[in-house]
Amino acid sequence: MAVTLTPSTAPVTPARPVRDRQHRGVSRWVVLALVTLGALVMLVPFAFMLLNAFKSPGDYSSGGPLSWPTEFYTKGLRTYWTEVNFPLKFWNSALIAGSVAVLGVAVSLLNAYALGIGRVRGRLWIVGLFLLANMLPQEALIYPLYYVAKQVGLYNTQLSVIIIFTVIQSAFGTYLLASVMSTFPRSLLEAASLDGAGKWTVLWRVVFPNLRPTLAVLLIFFFIWTWNEFLIPLVMLIDNQTQTIPVALASLQGDRLMDAPTTNAGALISLVPAILFFLIFQRTLARGITAGAEK
Repeated sequence: MAVTLTPSTAPVTPARPVRDRQHRGVSRWVVLALVTLGALVMLVPFAFMLLNAFKSPGDYSSGGPLSWPTEFYTKGLRTYWTEVNFPLKFWNSALIAGSVAVLGVAVSLLNAYALGIGRVRGRLWIVGLFLLANMLPQEALIYPLYYVAKQVGLYNTQLSVIIIFTVIQSAFGTYLLASVMSTFPRSLLEAASLDGAGKWTVLWRVVFPNLRPTLAVLLIFFFIWTWNEFLIPLVMLIDNQTQTIPVALASLQGDRLMDAPTTNAGALISLVPAILFFLIFQRTLARGITAGAEK
């Protein structure tokens, strides 16, 4: 009896994974190109500001904002530095932004600990209320804030702006941290409670170390957001000794009718501290965002 042997054939590898990899590669390049294009578009205003900051008023009048300067003109920088008393304005902005960043993170942490981990009834409604408060425009809040500050004697003081922005920033921080803490491992909290740890010990020894990257991100965001605020400081700080950098720049432009190159020079100087702060804490920001994504 003859037995017919059929040669075994190797399994055919489907070509779909190869096509999927090629498709993912093309998609990555498209996304990278779009992100690069968006970054370039965002850098265009900064490039114009940098170009006109070192341009003389004569060059600006004759060639316009798009012309290349014929000389390296620095008088606009010196004029802005002396006219607005920039060191004092820098101190005011740093004091307000730094205080708001620290206090906002502290208030957000305590609120979120009570809402995300504590046994608070109606937690979802309270978190939604914080989110709703964060969505209110400043134009709707400015008159009540102005009236209350006048009544309690805090008008035209840095403390009034610090209190206002601490509440505003902590509304967003509470919403974010409460969402993060709601996913905190209950087994870890129960183990700490079984070891005799109280609520404060659990907060500072268990919760705080795990949320440190997220808190660092909030600290950086709160500082930069408060540094760039204009409307509320414009209304609440009317004295030259209490004004912040953005308010001083706008006030100087309106009072003394500064030329365009000096205005651009002032805007450039005003941006430098915030840019340096971001560059110094860039790695902290990246680690915090990465840690949040992993969690």
